[in-house]
Amino acid sequence: MRNLVLAGLAGTLLGAGGVALASSPAPRLTVTPAAAPLSAGSPSHPQGVRLAVNLGWQFLNEASQPMVTKLDLWFPRGSQYNGARYKTCSVHVLDSSGPSGCPKASIMGSGTGNAYADTVITHPQITVVNGGANVVYFYTVLNNPARVQEPIIGHLTRLTGDFTYHLSATIPQDLQLVAGVPIKLTYLHITAGRGNWLSTTAPLAGIKVVTTFSNGATTSDLVWVQDA
Repeated sequence: MRNLVLAGLAGTLLGAGGVALASSPAPRLTVTPAAAPLSAGSPSHPQGVRLAVNLGWQFLNEASQPMVTKLDLWFPRGSQYNGARYKTCSVHVLDSSGPSGCPKASIMGSGTGNAYADTVITHPQITVVNGGANVVYFYTVLNNPARVQEPIIGHLTRLTGDFTYHLSATIPQDLQLVAGVPIKLTYLHITAGRGNWLSTTAPLAGIKVVTTFSNGATTSDLVWVQDA
């Protein structure tokens, strides 16, 4: 299994309706670079991958940083998601028992991050859980300013054309405001993949990443995939 990271960046800052922001811009997305180009699988021999995502929104300070409310990713041709072939967990189990109640084989990765909770930095802890053919869960735990634990539901849609999948994940309100304090994400790291859960069947082009913020602004970025 290959380890991949998202690397490279070509982006724009947009407001609601796709209008470029002249003032009060959204935080600019940054990524951790990789060292070598990807050698991919083929349709007859898919190559399982473990994908490491490093995203940063470090542009403003704790007072003016808007909250991340939604993430959308478009995966290019050559991507293959095989959630239907692996053990799954349900949102009901996650709500009642957390990832410990799920089949071990349904756990596909983990992550962490940095976020402002007022002027204090808090660190969300994330578990990636397989939900089936078109769902993946990012079970998130925050301990500051209060303990909150809730799955972020990622919905996968199969596409045609330049992109094969669209992953859309909206941050629940309980994770946006904790004990009345806005949680303002500045950095996110997630590593996911087990066997052929994520695979490549051809060399990959860029993954399109769109971040939506609480002030109505968005970032739109094209991120390249390379070997770690």
